Amino acid sequence: MFIIHLDYYVPLEVIDQHLEEHIAFLEEEFKQGHFLASGRRVPRTGGTILSNIPTKAALLEILEKDPFKQRGMARYQITEFIPSKTCKELDFLKAT
Repeated sequence: MFIIHLDYYVPLEVIDQHLEEHIAFLEEEFKQGHFLASGRRVPRTGGTILSNIPTKAALLEILEKDPFKQRGMARYQITEFIPSKTCKELDFLKAT
C-alpha cells in the first residue's frame, strides 16, 4: 500500500485550470481499483492519495498519466506502508 502526497509547484489558479482533467484521471484509477481514497490537503498546498497498487514501479507508471505530473505542476512523495492494525471497518487493508 502507498500514500502519495502531491505538492503543487504552481499557483492554485493554474491548478484549478487543469483540475477537471486531474479528477478524470483519479476517477479512472478508482474504477480500476488502484486508488482507495484521495483528497485535498489543508491548507490547499497539494493532495493525498491512498493506493493499493502492489508495486512502486506499477504506481509510478500510473502516476505518469496524471495531468498534474505531465505538466510539471506537482511533485509526488511516495511512502510505502504495510497496515498491520486497523479499525474493524478497514480490516480489508491489513497485510496478509
